[in-house]
Amino acid sequence: MLRSTLTRTVLLVCVILLESTGATLVLPPVWAESERAGYGPASPGLSSSPVRPRFEPDDAVSSPLGSSFDLQHVWMRADLRVRPEWRNGVCFGGGPPIAGACNSLDQFGSGTGAHSGRHAGDFFIQQWARIGLGYDPSPNVNFYVELQDSATWGGNGDPTGRNQVSDASTHNCGIQLAGQCRLGIRAGYMLVRNIAGIDGFSAKIGRQYVVFGNQRLFGHFDWANTGYSHDGIMLSYATAAFDTKLGWFRNSETDLGQASPGGSLTPNLLTCNPEANSSATCNPALAQHATDAGSDVDLVVFYSQLRSIPRMIVEPYYVLYSNRLPERANPGQYLPKSASQLRHMVGLRIEFRDGNWDFTHEAAYQFGRSADGFDFDNRRNLRINAWASGTWLGYTWYTHRWKPRVAIGFDYASGDGDSNCVPPGGNLARSCGGNANTFENFFPTNFLHVGYMLNGAWRNSVQPQVNVQARPTARDHIELWALRKYLASARDNWYRGSQGPLIFSASDNRTTHIGDELDIAWSHMFADGTVSLSIIYGHFFSGSYIKHQLGTAADQDWGIVQLWTNF
Repeated sequence: MLRSTLTRTVLLVCVILLESTGATLVLPPVWAESERAGYGPASPGLSSSPVRPRFEPDDAVSSPLGSSFDLQHVWMRADLRVRPEWRNGVCFGGGPPIAGACNSLDQFGSGTGAHSGRHAGDFFIQQWARIGLGYDPSPNVNFYVELQDSATWGGNGDPTGRNQVSDASTHNCGIQLAGQCRLGIRAGYMLVRNIAGIDGFSAKIGRQYVVFGNQRLFGHFDWANTGYSHDGIMLSYATAAFDTKLGWFRNSETDLGQASPGGSLTPNLLTCNPEANSSATCNPALAQHATDAGSDVDLVVFYSQLRSIPRMIVEPYYVLYSNRLPERANPGQYLPKSASQLRHMVGLRIEFRDGNWDFTHEAAYQFGRSADGFDFDNRRNLRINAWASGTWLGYTWYTHRWKPRVAIGFDYASGDGDSNCVPPGGNLARSCGGNANTFENFFPTNFLHVGYMLNGAWRNSVQPQVNVQARPTARDHIELWALRKYLASARDNWYRGSQGPLIFSASDNRTTHIGDELDIAWSHMFADGTVSLSIIYGHFFSGSYIKHQLGTAADQDWGIVQLWTNF
């Protein structure tokens, strides 16, 4: 029902777009939307260039769509970033992580000690290059495509030498795991403004960035070397008093693989090879309903920004996350965006500024139903009951030459003590308690909120923090950030920035103090603001939870040196 309704809505919008494109287009200046949201006041030296105005009033011409191509309406943006990164004590004195976690779950659903080995560390260099090409045939229409090359130096070759392939001879995809390709489309969309002659009503269709608020739930996540973008449609209606958006996005399509010519006869989620005498392994949990048109994942977002109150912005929102994959596709509740669930979220974000003071608060509540992961019946018999809040209070001395700012913050996100449930049958399940209480963090830019080391997420967390920033010169920015980290539920896990478990908790764990993080950052802009150099160092002081759970107590050090140029 949801799928058919959404499909009809998309078709209706497309008809409106086609009917409205013949109008004469004369408008005031319009900003080309390459959607490059910066990292904000926390570290401006890390952000890419702002969007640039493409049309001036004199450029607005009475020319309908379909006129000849005009090279003057083509524009481009690009950036390149190189970032060496190292981490000492990746698992706090234990062996290297497996699938991102420093320990495992035993047969009873309890976190084990650290993996074998000692003092695992990391060092690697990542690079991305992005180029965005836009064409504005009129002030009301924008086409944009952004190519992104996301590379790990040396990541294309075979480190074992078995395939006689080196990084120097492999230029696109790695050969160790399928899908590890460096070149892709980060964004590709059509933006139409003032649809049907309605000022402020627009539609963006295609692959696009989805960024809202402080990016606690939806952000670009450009801190990672790939970032987030989504396939779908975003409708927007904006006035001087409010800006309201409604978006539908297809997060997973099971019927048709990417670039597949075979139509629905070649389902995307099918791990069983149907041919006889095949040596391929078969996972019936993943293959279940793979050819069913309803076994997809959809995301619906309604977000409104109210600007009518002086010195205040109010942003209510609603999110629907419909995951119709088979429940055994990823049975653990600890996995982000787990299968076979219908999750609703209502939230409110407020931002208030008065003189030197600023205050931001966001709270969200999630409810719905989720499958327990016991069997293959896909019955949603767990009740989702999760919530989170985040608060910042800051003061900036604007008249001081350095413009120092001091802020205190407190974040909370619920957890579930039954998240590592293993019933008597031995299969991993979502919960043995009837509820699914771990908050879903969706698609955030987490490094803005959990510390630069990304040792945390807005899931099962309690986090008081203090942040100090200053600008010694117009081109320099320094920052000191201290965070104390606890678990909200002692028997739920400690989650990393990508939202998967960093440490699995023991079933009898009662210790909640994870540890304390201290970050120091400096960034410098030069070359007329087109190049930034950033150096960031973080130290994590292990707490009683890490020692109790892993049996190790070493601290962790992390740092980067980042060079980013853009135009």
